[in-house]
Amino acid sequence: MNIEEQVELLMQGADYGDVELQNAMAKELRERLLLAQKENRPLRVYCGYDPTSTDLHLGHTISMRKLRQFQDLGHDVTFLIGSYTALVGDPSDKNKARPVLTEEKVAENAKTYAEQAFRVLDREKTKIRYNGEWLSRLTLVDLIRLGQNFTVQQFLARENFSKRLDKGEPIYLHETFYALMQGYDAAAMETDVQVGGSDQLFNIIVAGRKLQEALGQRPLVGIITGILPGTDGVQRMSKSTGNIVPINTGADDMFGKLMSVPDSAMGIYMRLVTRWSPQEIAKIESDLAAGSLHPRDAKMNMAEEIVSIFYNAEEAQSGREHFVRMFQQKEVPDEMPEFALQDGQTVLDVILGAKFAESKSKARSLIEQKGVRLDGEVLERGDAPFPHPGVLQVGKRRFVRVK
Repeated sequence: MNIEEQVELLMQGADYGDVELQNAMAKELRERLLLAQKENRPLRVYCGYDPTSTDLHLGHTISMRKLRQFQDLGHDVTFLIGSYTALVGDPSDKNKARPVLTEEKVAENAKTYAEQAFRVLDREKTKIRYNGEWLSRLTLVDLIRLGQNFTVQQFLARENFSKRLDKGEPIYLHETFYALMQGYDAAAMETDVQVGGSDQLFNIIVAGRKLQEALGQRPLVGIITGILPGTDGVQRMSKSTGNIVPINTGADDMFGKLMSVPDSAMGIYMRLVTRWSPQEIAKIESDLAAGSLHPRDAKMNMAEEIVSIFYNAEEAQSGREHFVRMFQQKEVPDEMPEFALQDGQTVLDVILGAKFAESKSKARSLIEQKGVRLDGEVLERGDAPFPHPGVLQVGKRRFVRVK
């Protein structure tokens, strides 16, 4: 790829919420790529991950997909585990303080992160580092000097803090440390490019760049990726809303979950999750608009592409064939009872309401045995809101159309 093609690929799926800022970052990325080419060296690129849980879903992997693009272009990628930032907790997308984790819990969670990341990243080309390596050595005087580069007003202007302030809800002092710590990560590694989701805009564009300048470094280029909606196509993918696509769920189940994504969300899924180039995506969207490609076929191709990233081509093809057998070759019966979904009902509520289980404990047992599916996708949480209307299957032969 030439430089312009690289910029187009690396900015694909970027979301800064501001056209001028996006254009400025694209310009700086172009300049940085040209400089690296002139100096005959790769760019130093990283993204940080706080191990606050053990299981990753598809939304967590968006920044990893961007790191992989940099790897494929020959750049130097670091997968940074936030062994120290996780102790504070990132307030960026939260309306209340995160619980403070123990060092032992962070270490336990971190063990699984890198292995899951290698489903996307090239193991041989990825550096794994922990930010406790440098953050643990900062003194109180160091922290004071870092803090001199920011004002309290800058933090209070952030949307999540300002909302809490207006409601009279507490903002804890330690929450303001997070941006300083993440900014120092960038300076400690002399970063050229930092990747992160749009909830990280302040931490990357303000804190990271500002601290690098204060420490005599050229400010990094921030690649801010969009946030992946869940299987409902609207809300951010999150375990709390039950709209996730886990990456350790199995090829058949991942394929089925991806097929439930609304047509309206296909564009963002193609840009954020697939390996397709901007030109390939433009061709698909052109064919869809012209009517020469059916949305169902486009979605099946997209699902197969995504599944093949996390499993392999054979398992992705198997997932496709399983879905076709289930839904296009009528393993699901044409006639079945119907159930009217009420606002606020959970998966357990629907199972009980459809009389597919005698008690909540038996319904939970069915879920734990992976015997409950919605449109072919395994439902894993009984207490989650029922995801969306569709065909609910409990066991092998019991079906109900949830409307």
